[in-house]
Amino acid sequence: MNLTKKVAYNTLIQIAGKVISTFLGLFSLALITRYLGLNGFGEYTTVLTFLTFFAVIADGGLTLVTVQMISSHDENENKILNNLFSLRLISSILILSLAPLVLLFFPYGSAIKSGIIISLAVFFFPALNQVIVGLFQKKLSLDRDVIAELAGRLVLIGGIIIIRKGNFGLNGVLLATVAAAAINFICHYLGALKFAVIKMEFDWLIWKKIISKSWPLAITITLNLIYLRADTLLLSLFRSAAEVGLYGVTYRVIDVITTLPFMFAGLILPILTTAWAKNDHLYFKKVLQKSFDFMAMAAIPIVIGTQFVSRSLMTLVAGSDFADTGRILQVLIFAVAAIFLGAMFSHAVIALDKQKKMIGFYVFTSLSSLIAYLVLIPKFSYFGAAGVTIYSEVMIAIFSAYCVYKYSRWLPNLKIFLKSLGAAVVMGFFLYFFPGRYQTTISGLLLTIFLASLVYFLALYLLGGIKPKDLETIFKRQNKSGGQIYNSSPNL
Repeated sequence: MNLTKKVAYNTLIQIAGKVISTFLGLFSLALITRYLGLNGFGEYTTVLTFLTFFAVIADGGLTLVTVQMISSHDENENKILNNLFSLRLISSILILSLAPLVLLFFPYGSAIKSGIIISLAVFFFPALNQVIVGLFQKKLSLDRDVIAELAGRLVLIGGIIIIRKGNFGLNGVLLATVAAAAINFICHYLGALKFAVIKMEFDWLIWKKIISKSWPLAITITLNLIYLRADTLLLSLFRSAAEVGLYGVTYRVIDVITTLPFMFAGLILPILTTAWAKNDHLYFKKVLQKSFDFMAMAAIPIVIGTQFVSRSLMTLVAGSDFADTGRILQVLIFAVAAIFLGAMFSHAVIALDKQKKMIGFYVFTSLSSLIAYLVLIPKFSYFGAAGVTIYSEVMIAIFSAYCVYKYSRWLPNLKIFLKSLGAAVVMGFFLYFFPGRYQTTISGLLLTIFLASLVYFLALYLLGGIKPKDLETIFKRQNKSGGQIYNSSPNL
């Protein structure tokens, strides 16, 4: 398989895999919410949110550094991976082991505390996966990541079905989540054996280089964590478990939606890194513009369409007990637009190796968001949390865009953005007049979404929107001299 075909195959497999994984994720979410109910799902959300803080801090920026180092350095790839894996393993053990100690200072009940202890492994296995995913990104073999993710999803669904039949409660659901994470890691590790034998290795010079590159990311990711997850944690301290459940299930849907921009940005990162390292600034800007256009085309219709289908969507996903989450989703979905566009800017900052320049912006956003959470959550519950989340995502997107402009002199052309907005407005009119009774069943809701998407793309086409062939410039180009494919993985 030549390089062009491999890129196309890799992209299509990953997109198809993510679509299937999304449906499986929503199905498992539906099983969990219907089994645990509002309060139980609130406790489930609190457990995972509490541990997320430790898991993200343990990451220390190593996930993104993996892609950057093996994409822009000619050193022994396997040696770098082994040291990254070893550092990731040790940092995960050290940081996650602090969770039970910190837990002593939180006023949670016994169900949440025992759940946190059980769930430590849920975040340990993904921590190790992330280094391997960096290798898959470099090798353009993300189909292996897709297989591992699908295997984990299926194990989770099977585990939840068993738990429901045995009525093992919250701890049973958490154990099923641990099993799914373990299977996911095993599949990732086995998939990596084709490219490298990953094992424990310590080389202080490499560790020093890794730490020097990752510490700015570690700070920004930790600050990012404050404005992204502090809302749910503070909600669990100030409001009832039922309110945490309502907000938590909405945020889970947001997480599912935002897998697309991070998947796409992760695929683009090694290409941007290589282009900038080779001083091919024109290609760097071209790829970034096409990526921005793609993100705008995807984000805008999602935001507008959600305003019309949110209640039906959340009821079908989580059950009638969670019908009110439709109102939360209508607000929180605006953060998705900022995430879609901001993901490209933030990954471009990494490709430019200017992570340190973002620290001040993250400090400002995190502190201002934390203050806003403390003021608004006690008064307005999940709507206050959602409003601050939108603010923080917009600010980070703006700051990242400014940083990209400052060091690359690239500004996005808004032509496709505005055409996408116009097409989405047309789609909105269609949804406004489309009979709502069709949204009461899964098939009816899917039909509504399909027809709305058809209207959107037709309107975009008529408005002269971007053509599919334009996306090819992201993955290939003809060299001026030899006509060979230019790609982020030239050794393949």
